[in-house]
Amino acid sequence: MIWLRKHGRSVWKESEAMRKDIPSKKIKELERKLQRHQDEKEVLNRTIDIEDSTLGTDIRKKVLSLLLKATSDQAQESNE
Repeated sequence: MIWLRKHGRSVWKESEAMRKDIPSKKIKELERKLQRHQDEKEVLNRTIDIEDSTLGTDIRKKVLSLLLKATSDQAQESNE
């Protein structure tokens, strides 16, 4: 216990300094994650565009119409 009081302070001071860096590290980590998700979104959008032009279809319209139909069906079921 005496040793900890005598020599342990420098360790605690270092950890306090490290705590100041934690928000900036967290921000950098979140920025990297955000950039990764944006890149993935861009790749998926390009893939859909390529498939649309290759197959001659419109995938986005099909998905949107299916979602609208599903939500309207759910709304009708809840009203009954």
